[in-house]
Amino acid sequence: MNLEWRWAALKNGFQDATVYRLEFLFEVLGSALVPALIQWVLWYALFKVGGATQIAGLGYSEMLQYTLASLLFTQIRGGNHDFDLAEMIRTGQLSNYLLRPVGVVEFIFIRGIAPKLFLAAVCLSFGAIASLWLNSSPLRMAGAMALALLGNIIHYQLSASLAALAFYWEEAYSILMVKNLVVSLLSGELIPLSLFPSHYQWIWKSTPFYLFVFGPIQFALGQWSFNEFLGQIGIASLWLLVGWALVRASWGLGIRRYLSLGG
Repeated sequence: MNLEWRWAALKNGFQDATVYRLEFLFEVLGSALVPALIQWVLWYALFKVGGATQIAGLGYSEMLQYTLASLLFTQIRGGNHDFDLAEMIRTGQLSNYLLRPVGVVEFIFIRGIAPKLFLAAVCLSFGAIASLWLNSSPLRMAGAMALALLGNIIHYQLSASLAALAFYWEEAYSILMVKNLVVSLLSGELIPLSLFPSHYQWIWKSTPFYLFVFGPIQFALGQWSFNEFLGQIGIASLWLLVGWALVRASWGLGIRRYLSLGG
């Protein structure tokens, strides 16, 4: 009887792990391939059907290279940690984490970063191989992936700061949803940011969002020199400090308003 119970538990555990892996795989493929297919249809319509030769200095092959490279970096950006933080505040689950010896914002990030690191390793491996066809190099791909990971941290910091609005407003989800839409546009995930009219490019240049996808692609495809790349690493480091200050300020004020009620 004991052996039968152990076998059933092992079988159920294996099935649950398989379902989780399949769900993770389909989520990654869906979120990566659907935007890429939409971009390809757009470029095909503009260049092959519409007869355009160049748009903002980019031809059909350059647009396809951008789309293919975006597959490597869009999955590194983001995550749902900010929604987790907002839900913890709303439901009072935050109290369970305040007693831990590490800050709750840092703990949630460390707990959820493993899938992104795994994806970064997989994408870097594919990128090193694809660099033979993308006019790049494995060294550039490694640097671009490092910039994307820095972007992931910056994105989390800004998101965690917005999640602190849940201390004041129960429906902070709407702000986080708007933030995701803005980031999708200004990170270069949907279209190359070079397509912005010249007099509007200050919009994306004044935010850190371009460091998430557009910046890594620019370096990976050789559009940025190594000196320009180092300059962008410096800019990312400054944004890390800004994000750290925002997290400390927003959560420091929010915790003062937090009440954990219940038996």
